[in-house]
Amino acid sequence: MCTKMAHVQVLWGCFLLWNLHISSAQAIYPGIKARATQRALDYAVQAGMEMIEQMAKERKIPDLKGSESLEFLKIDYVNYNFTNIKINAFSFPNTSLAFVPGVGIRALTNHGTTNISTDWEVKSPLFQDTGAADLFLSGVYFTGIVVLSRNDLGHPILKLQDCYAQVSHADVSFSGELSVLYNSFAEPMEKPILKKLNEMLCPIITGEVEALNTNLSMLEVLRKIDNYTLLDYSLISSPEITENYFDLNLKGVFYPLKSLQYPPFPSVPFVLPERSDSMLYIGISKYFFKSASYAYFTAGAFSFTLTTKEISNHLLHNSQALGNMLSRIAELYILSQPFMVQVMATEPPVISLLPGNFTLDIPASIMILTQPKNSTAEAIVSMDFVASTNVALAILGQRLICSLSLNRFRLSLPESNRSNIEVLRFENILSSILHFGVLPLANAKLQQGFPLPNPHKISLVNSDIEVLEGFLLISTDLKYKTSKQQPGFHGWEGLHLISGQWSRKPIP
Repeated sequence: MCTKMAHVQVLWGCFLLWNLHISSAQAIYPGIKARATQRALDYAVQAGMEMIEQMAKERKIPDLKGSESLEFLKIDYVNYNFTNIKINAFSFPNTSLAFVPGVGIRALTNHGTTNISTDWEVKSPLFQDTGAADLFLSGVYFTGIVVLSRNDLGHPILKLQDCYAQVSHADVSFSGELSVLYNSFAEPMEKPILKKLNEMLCPIITGEVEALNTNLSMLEVLRKIDNYTLLDYSLISSPEITENYFDLNLKGVFYPLKSLQYPPFPSVPFVLPERSDSMLYIGISKYFFKSASYAYFTAGAFSFTLTTKEISNHLLHNSQALGNMLSRIAELYILSQPFMVQVMATEPPVISLLPGNFTLDIPASIMILTQPKNSTAEAIVSMDFVASTNVALAILGQRLICSLSLNRFRLSLPESNRSNIEVLRFENILSSILHFGVLPLANAKLQQGFPLPNPHKISLVNSDIEVLEGFLLISTDLKYKTSKQQPGFHGWEGLHLISGQWSRKPIP
C-alpha cells in the first residue's frame, strides 16, 4: 500500500513539473468552461438550506460551559454545562448569495431562528442537578465572502473572509420537576450563553470551509476514463467572477493512459455567449475532442479485427443485407473459408465543429482476409478510406453521450489493384461493413460517454446542446437530490462526508 501511494506521489510530482514546463512554453487555454449564473446561486440557496438542515441535525455541536452569579438568590455562582446540543429546526427566510466581482461569492442571512435541544448540568454551593432544556435562538445574522482559487495541482480552494455572525436573542427553557426554579434564573444565564455562542460561530463556519477544502484537495482531477485514456479536469486558473456569473476554466484534455503524452497541438481560446436563462453553461471546445482523438489513436484504440461471426451478428441484428454483402464478395472471390476484416486508423480522426454540425472524419485502412484451415491468414485486398460521420449528442445522467452515423465513404485503392478490383463494388461492400458492423461496435463503446463535472447529488435537468463555431454549448439547470444519507461532494470522483470527516469512497 505504501509503495503504491509513493508511486502515485512520484507520478503526480513528475506530472506537475511537466505541466509547469509546458505552461511556461505555451499559453494554455481551457478545454472546458463551466459558467454558473445568478440563477444557479438562487437555486443554491434553496438546495443549500435543505442540505445544511440535514447536516446540522447530524452534526455534533461543542458543549457550552460557564459560570454565573445569581445575586437575586444570594448565590455566589452557578456553574452550568450544556451538552448533547442538537439542532432540531431552523429557519433562514432572508438568505442570499451574490457575486462579488474579482473576489468571490457573498453569503448573507438575517432574521434567522433556530430551535435547539440540550442536556444540562448545574452546580452551586447550595444545589446540583441535571436535566433537559430547549434553546431558542432568534435574530440570527451572518455575512461572509467565499473566495475561490486553485492550488498547484488544479484543485479548487475555498476561503472564508470578512466573516461576521451574531445571534441577537437566546431564550432558555428548562424542563423537569424543578423547572420553575431553574427558569427563574434562566434569563441571567442567557446573556453569557449568547456571548459564548457568538464567539464560536465564525470559527465553526470557518472550520466547515476548511473541512470542505480537505475534500476538494482529494478530488481526482486526473481521471481514468477507460483502458486507453485519462481525462484532466484540473483548473488552469482561479475562477473568473463578474457581477453576473463565475467561470471555471478546466484543462479538459485527454492523455494516453500509459504515457501522459501531451497533444502535439495547442489549445485555443473560446468565449461563451452572454446568456443567463439557465443555471449552468458548459462549453466543451474542439480542443477537448481533438485531444481525445489523438489520445485514443496513440493508445491504439482505433485498431481492431472483426471476425465472420461478429460481422454476421451485427448485420443480422441491424439489416437484411448480410446475404447481399457476402454474395458481392463471392462474385470476386470463392470464400469457402471464414474471413476477417481488419480496420486500423492511419491518423487521428479529424474533428469539425461548425454551427449546427459536428462531424468526425476517420482516415483508416481496411484489409479483408481469409483464414483457410490449418493455414495462416491470407489478405484478399487492402485499401485506404476516409469515413465521414455525423456525431449526434445527448446528455444521459451526468455524461455526454456521442453516437456516430455514416455520412459518406471515400475509398482509395493502390494502383496495382485497380485492374483486378471494381472500386464501386468494394465501396458498397465496405460501406455496409462500416455501417452495420464497425459503427455499432463504436457506438456501443461511446455509450459509456464522457463524464461532465458536477457536484455529487446534483443532476443536470432541462439540458440543451448546441454546436457552435469551435465548441459545444450545454445549457442546463440543476436539481439537488435529497436523501437520508448525509450529503457530501463527490465532485468528479467518489467522495462523501461522514460525521464531519472527509473520507474516500470506493468508486463502483
